[in-house]
Amino acid sequence: MSQKQAQIGITGGIATGKSTVTGYLEQRYGLPVFDADRYAREAVQPKSPIFQRIVQRYGKTIELPGGGLNRQQLGEIVFSNPVERQWLEEQIHPYVRDRLYHDLNQSSPQDTLVFSIPLLFEAQMTDLVEEIWVVYCSEAQQIERLMRRNHLTLEQAQMRINSQMPLAEKCQRGDRLLDNSSTESELFQQIDRILQSNF
Repeated sequence: MSQKQAQIGITGGIATGKSTVTGYLEQRYGLPVFDADRYAREAVQPKSPIFQRIVQRYGKTIELPGGGLNRQQLGEIVFSNPVERQWLEEQIHPYVRDRLYHDLNQSSPQDTLVFSIPLLFEAQMTDLVEEIWVVYCSEAQQIERLMRRNHLTLEQAQMRINSQMPLAEKCQRGDRLLDNSSTESELFQQIDRILQSNF
């Protein structure tokens, strides 16, 4: 890999394989990966201001017995109600943006950085990155992977997919497209080709 630097934003639909891509970039190429999902989880830790606002809005039943957030119950609320999903995102997205912006500022200008941001377009965080890679597969594959991974019903999986910007639109807005409808090996070869020809 040459010495060209960039801030790469990894995005795509839910269960399309974004983590597989970032894991490979980290392990194979040693690139630092900053994960928006990790910061979103951090934002709702017990006793955090955002956690307290969530409990205030939805009641104590949203809390687990151990004090954490009942993510499954919260998901049932927000994925079936666009108004509630928007409210929740308005609490979490500014926190995530601040943490990612801090990571960007703390990094060397010579570094190639990877930002894993599932809602890159929806949360309007495209200004944090220079090049956008969209990971995609068929909707049938998304549904199957999501049902298996998160133990969801077909209806629950469909609601989560429908809550995001259509994958076809993300592909139109991306700079690089990664087709994850086949094997991991084929996905990794696509990544290798991009990095060897452009970085």
